[in-house]
Amino acid sequence: MTDSFSETQASVLIGTAEKMIEVWNRLSAQRQAALLARFGTQENAIAALVTTHLLQDQDA
Repeated sequence: MTDSFSETQASVLIGTAEKMIEVWNRLSAQRQAALLARFGTQENAIAALVTTHLLQDQDA
């Protein structure tokens, strides 16, 4: 495992994070509250969304 990202990897990661923030902003207040209750902070909840998205892409 490397400690750095290539330009392409960084671009994909940033793009994915931007999409997940957009998804977060479209979630209902109830769904956001449920995610916050589970993950503690908005940053952790968005990180979980990004991780889930990246893992799903990797499995596809």
